[in-house]
Amino acid sequence: MSKWIKRVKSGVVLPILSALFAQSSFANDVISYQRIQLAQGIDADVIHIKKLSDLQLFLNDPSQQPLLKFENIKKQLHSCQRLELAMNAGMYHPDYAPVVLYIENGKQLTALNEQQGFGNFFMQPNGVVAWNDQQVVIETTQDFKTSRFKANYATQSGPMLIIDGKINPKFLADSDSLKIRNGVGIKDNTLYFVITRNRVNFYQFAQLFKDELNIDNALYLDGSISSLYLPKIYREDRRYSLGPMIGLLNSKVCRS
Repeated sequence: MSKWIKRVKSGVVLPILSALFAQSSFANDVISYQRIQLAQGIDADVIHIKKLSDLQLFLNDPSQQPLLKFENIKKQLHSCQRLELAMNAGMYHPDYAPVVLYIENGKQLTALNEQQGFGNFFMQPNGVVAWNDQQVVIETTQDFKTSRFKANYATQSGPMLIIDGKINPKFLADSDSLKIRNGVGIKDNTLYFVITRNRVNFYQFAQLFKDELNIDNALYLDGSISSLYLPKIYREDRRYSLGPMIGLLNSKVCRS
């Protein structure tokens, strides 16, 4: 259980965040949401996704121009579809094309990147999140290369935050590299998308996945530009133009 922050007033300790948590969580047949606020100062939004068939990656419009914004995803949808969730989902070039492995609707647009270099992505190991209608995996790049997983969607990013239940050993607990960060973890074939509301380092971010969510494998998606579309909490980030984006559609009306 999280160590909830408590407010001290006139010598009285008031447990206020348990109430805040109750007001800041919801669940339906599409997604579950919770806001986690910890005593050590971490504040994060967490979204659980079990239904994989409506989870997609978005990059370009029909004329092959980059979508850039969450609002442009909505313009591509059928009238019976609704965008429930969207988040930035991987590294990209200045022209917004993916830098690394990107698979959309079963079609590979860019290949797995195994190069060495500098920057967050090249901090080893990096990894891949991939899924089809029945299964989702988060694996290191090397493991995914040999797994033969048949993905409808996949995006590569890095570094890995959690590998087989352990925090990436490259992370420093006292690092002063603090950024808004977002990432994704997996447990019981459920995806956990996390974005912080305050600036944290890699170790703190990974620790949230490990200790609060009990995640065995988690992948960093990005920092600084980290963005979220979740209208149920009145959040529709528009500040940055983005390359690959992940989106969860509610197509229930289409199937009725």
